[in-house]
Amino acid sequence: MRGLRLKTIKRSHNPIKKWDAVFVKPNGQTIVQPFGQRGYSDYTKHKNLTRKKRYIARHARMHEDWSDPTRAGTLSRYILWGKPTLKASIRSFKKKFHV
Repeated sequence: MRGLRLKTIKRSHNPIKKWDAVFVKPNGQTIVQPFGQRGYSDYTKHKNLTRKKRYIARHARMHEDWSDPTRAGTLSRYILWGKPTLKASIRSFKKKFHV
C-alpha cells in the first residue's frame, strides 16, 4: 500500500494476542492489526535458528501471503520470526515494506 506508515507496535488489547501493529493510511485512517499468539514462543524469545526455519517452512506450506504488511501472518513472519530481537525485526520490516 502506497503511503502506508507503521506508527507503532504495542502490547495487544486482545487477550489472546501478543502485539498490535498500528498503521496509518495516507488519508489518516488507522488500521490496528493484532498478531502473535500469546502463550507461544517465537524467534525473538528463543533465538533458535532451527525452530525459526521450521516455522517458516510450515507456514510457507500453508501458502500464507507474506506480501501485505498489514496481515497478521506477515507481521508474525517478519517481526516475531525475522531477527533475533524485536527492535531489529521492526527495523527490518519497515525497510522491507517501506512503511
